This record gives sequence, structure tokens and C-alpha cells, in this order.
Amino acid sequence: MIKDRIILGIDPGTTVMGYGLIHQKGNKLELITLGVVKLHKLSSHALKLKKIFEKTLALIDQYHPDELAIEAQFFGKNVQSMLKLGRAQGVAIAAALHRDLAYVEYAPKKIKKSITGNGNASKEQVAAMLKSIIGLKEIPDLLDATDGLATAVCHAYQRNPIGEKKSYGSWGAFISDNPGRVKK
Repeated sequence: MIKDRIILGIDPGTTVMGYGLIHQKGNKLELITLGVVKLHKLSSHALKLKKIFEKTLALIDQYHPDELAIEAQFFGKNVQSMLKLGRAQGVAIAAALHRDLAYVEYAPKKIKKSITGNGNASKEQVAAMLKSIIGLKEIPDLLDATDGLATAVCHAYQRNPIGEKKSYGSWGAFISDNPGRVKK
């Protein structure tokens, strides 16, 4: 298990990008910061992408995370929206790669399920659970910030380092490796 790492979580968007940074020390998670980048006032999609790249680099340079976790949309009803969102996600990943930072993508349902136990949870439910999990004093006005934070926490809950998969031969083996995930 990872003993000590800083994780940057990003919820990419072309109107608002949410982010959260946590420090994982063994099984303990500490909030470093969370926030949003408002992009709606920028006049073109290219300027928005540039801002996402610059802000991601700035977060990496300021907090020196060990890994990036990013929310990845895998399907959607509006093709144009998905293309724009994919570009936003790609630009944030490119910023991480530019700083030699490892990254992993998580589906929105996986993130929600890891935080609330329900893959269809609302943004408000995710934010409320994060308040108790990580000790947020208050829920931010823009829930994109807590979505970014949830992505980082989801990654912290994954017991394996990036690129390493682990399978279990029995429930007993899983429980012995994951005692904190068992409710009695």
C-alpha cells in the first residue's frame, strides 16, 4: 500500500474545471486545497484549453503531487459537448505528462460509487460524504470543486499504484488486504 503521496484530482470542464488536492498518509486523508477555474468568460475554446493547461501546470508546480487522477467521460448524448470535454481532459493530462506526472482516469460512476457507495449519487450527495470523509468545513458553492476532490479521494481508495493491478483468489485475501473497507 502507498504510505505517503499527494494526489491531484481534476474534474475537467470547459465552463468550470474543479480540482482537489489531498495528502494520503497510509489510510489517513488530509485536504490540501480545492477550488475551481472559471472558464465561461473566455471568448474561445482555444483560450479555455490554454487556461486549463496553465492552471494544471501551476497546481503541479505549487503542490508537487505524486499522481493525477482525472474524471473521464466515456459516453454522452451530445457529441459536440463530448469532444470539447475530451479536449479539456486531454489538455489537463498533457500538462501532467509535461511534468512527468503519472495519471489515471476514472469514470464518473466509479468515483461516485467509491465515495457514496452509489454510482448514481448526486453531486450534492458526493459533497456531503466528502464533508464527513475528509472533514470539509463547508461545501463550496460550485460542486465542481468537490467533484475534483472526489476524484482524488477515489484514487486514494484504489490500493494499487498506477499501472499495477491486483486480483484476489478469495474474499479472505481481499479482506486481509483491505480491512478498512469492511463494515462490521
